[in-house]
Amino acid sequence: MTSYQFKLATTPEEIAAYYALRQTIFVHEQQLFETSDVDDIDAIAYPIIAVQANAATEPNSGDSADQIVGVVRIYETSPGFWYGGRLGTHPDYRKGWQIGKGLIYKAVTTANTWGCQQFLATVQLQNVRFFQRLHWQSVQEMTICDRPHHLMEVDLNFYPPANEIRPARPFQQVREAS
Repeated sequence: MTSYQFKLATTPEEIAAYYALRQTIFVHEQQLFETSDVDDIDAIAYPIIAVQANAATEPNSGDSADQIVGVVRIYETSPGFWYGGRLGTHPDYRKGWQIGKGLIYKAVTTANTWGCQQFLATVQLQNVRFFQRLHWQSVQEMTICDRPHHLMEVDLNFYPPANEIRPARPFQQVREAS
């Protein structure tokens, strides 16, 4: 079984790969946005990535770089009130739910470590059952980008605080729209 590391994106390379994968998923593949999914929230959000260590792009290529295979962002809108969003997995790594589950766990436990009292996310309709299995409940149905979503809230009792040190401020190397 392939293992992944779930962590805050901190280096310029990780942050660039984070935005590139979001572009692939939300602009090119899902066509939720015309040119870029970057918004004002990115200025305050903490980017979280799923990394497959030593993923070579081709056998015997000599490329031993880590590959970013999943993304999510978390942000605090007022003290203790957190949101998660832009959860996505690289199209080539969507077998099973291991990456999505790991990203959700990292996102919520990180926010919980940083004083989260309530954690919400807007979830595309096709992913609602997956979130329900991970101790989320639907609060409200809504439409975002002309697509059905649910506003969902997690049961924080299933996501204990971790030991992630909160950076002084989010990383603000926002990629320009392409």
